[in-house]
Amino acid sequence: MKIFLIGAGQVGTTIVQALHDEHELTVLDLDPARLAPLANRYDVSTVEGNGASRRVLSEAGVASADLLIACTSRDEANLVAAMIAKAVAPRTTTIVRTTNPEYLDVWREGQLDVDFIVSSEVETAHAIARTIGVPAARLTDVFADGQVQLVEFDLEAGCDSGVLDVPLREARVPEDSKIASIIRGDTMILPGGSDELRIGDRIVVIGSPQAAQEWGALIAPGAGKVKDVVVFGAGRAGTAIARQLLEQDIGVRLIETSRERARDVADELPGARVYHSTGMDPDFLDRERIGDAQVAIFAMRDDMKNHYAATLAKLHGIRFTVAVVHEAAAMEVLDRAGVDVMINPRAITAEEIVRFAHDPRTQQVAMLEGDRYEVLDITTRAGSEYAGKKFKEMPIRGGLIGAIVRDGTAIFPHGEDVLRAGDRAIIFTESSRVKDVERAL
Repeated sequence: MKIFLIGAGQVGTTIVQALHDEHELTVLDLDPARLAPLANRYDVSTVEGNGASRRVLSEAGVASADLLIACTSRDEANLVAAMIAKAVAPRTTTIVRTTNPEYLDVWREGQLDVDFIVSSEVETAHAIARTIGVPAARLTDVFADGQVQLVEFDLEAGCDSGVLDVPLREARVPEDSKIASIIRGDTMILPGGSDELRIGDRIVVIGSPQAAQEWGALIAPGAGKVKDVVVFGAGRAGTAIARQLLEQDIGVRLIETSRERARDVADELPGARVYHSTGMDPDFLDRERIGDAQVAIFAMRDDMKNHYAATLAKLHGIRFTVAVVHEAAAMEVLDRAGVDVMINPRAITAEEIVRFAHDPRTQQVAMLEGDRYEVLDITTRAGSEYAGKKFKEMPIRGGLIGAIVRDGTAIFPHGEDVLRAGDRAIIFTESSRVKDVERAL
């Protein structure tokens, strides 16, 4: 596939990392300092220029593109680039990244001539809401309209002993779930019945939503359902997160430093309680009993403010913290500081965009561990070597099918079940083997 990528920032770089092996990429950016590392490291073409210019796009050869991805930090430039590409090459599929949910609404109303719009704020809000639904999880995602859930856990002291240090065939694991992977240090294990889970492992589970909840109870006994959340920062991201949580009947308190913004958000979200405060005043935290909240989400634009506020909130009693992290370099800092879950909007946006460059049968992609691994939702073709085989007879080639969707219903297969052509397979694999998996299915 011939892909034009407008923007070589964090989102663009993540997309290049995921797609460069299998596609012909041309990357456009105004900043040569962003393009040089991509040109040196990957087999991609680079063009220094304005991706929202008809002349620049035409001279770069956009007329022959199969897919155009506009993912700069400037929403209007992304929209202009996509619409120019549509005018020059009507058959080109166009994907636009936006940080303004309003553009997403306008697109849904059919008033923007682009194929798909991905909102960083909306995707971030969805990711955080899913994580809060399973408080012990480092990461969650859903497939098949919510019938299948992907959950990533760290096994720490306090886990239910019934799942540790015993062969998996004997472990008390929830039904309708499968451990897709055990990540032990730098090693990935596709587990069999004789493998064991150990403290320090990271596991990837694919199962039903009920099974995900049961796994959460095993990993963190007593965590319970989240009913009270505090969100630090009422910008676009914080407001989108609060709105998503309110829709799930979760109580929300918002803390915002700008008095005017706090008033606007209070009017916009009458179901939330909004405070005008920095959120970093110990007296305020004590007076408003912020530490009693089950979860605190830090959605301010400054990563270091999120870092400090999360540390302070922990000291005041917050048990579970989630930070929106904007710079990749800050991820390790917040991790070492004890923040439980970190969500990078740029990485989530890139993940949502990457699926458009996969095999057309692929409906969804989740990227794990810095895109070392992927989970694919892919439809099995009639000529697949796996079609018609029992699961216990399938050759293991670096991938594991955790669930299938047949006639719209999720099935969590056992050894005697048979994979059929037309089934959607939810499969875990290493990113380097994605093309092999797509060919096999």
